[in-house]
Amino acid sequence: VAGFGVVGGWAAGVRGPLSDGEVLDAYFVRRGRPVVRVNFVTSSDGAVTIKGYSSGLGGPSDKRVFDLLRVLCDGLMVGAGTLRHERYGALRLPDDHRDLRKRNGLADNPTLVVVSGRLDLDPSHRMLADAPVRPIVLTHGGSPERQRKLLSTVTEVIVCGESSIDFRLAMDTLAQRGLRHVLSEGGPHVLGALTAADVVDEMCLTVSPKLAGPGGGRGGCVSG
Repeated sequence: VAGFGVVGGWAAGVRGPLSDGEVLDAYFVRRGRPVVRVNFVTSSDGAVTIKGYSSGLGGPSDKRVFDLLRVLCDGLMVGAGTLRHERYGALRLPDDHRDLRKRNGLADNPTLVVVSGRLDLDPSHRMLADAPVRPIVLTHGGSPERQRKLLSTVTEVIVCGESSIDFRLAMDTLAQRGLRHVLSEGGPHVLGALTAADVVDEMCLTVSPKLAGPGGGRGGCVSG
């Protein structure tokens, strides 16, 4: 569980902030078998957004863990709705984080994995067109064929399932492509689907010391 205090050095017996290396050691995953890790933030009263965005829940320590977890993964999974709503750009890590990945024998940047049933994605958007590694789009057989062809110009579109995405098949397919450590950043519907498929190995949950109140989002962004 990624809480606000641990990274800042509040863990028992720890004095002062943890270094990036110490944080990464705390989140180390033994490479070998495929692993699905989920990183999620919620308010103390269960909201997933404040004023429509998850960024309103996080603090400096949470953001630091958010960034460092990307150092360890092969693939970064995000629902299409969250990708659009949270205004993701191209998945390009800063120089120091790329150096950390190289020391662990990983590629400079993880592969963006977009989950989308409707394929409501713009192939010219910078998150796809400017990606340093060709992104992967996971969809199902009922998605629009024309949109699949358009997205195939800048991404690898993988069909997993007939009328809905089969996440067990999707995880096996990603592992076969070398993405054996997948980090999911949301949204809630992707988390629900991964949990229902019983493929989540680890949950990194930040409980923000904030109360969102009745207006706080609890449904999140659907993956369109």
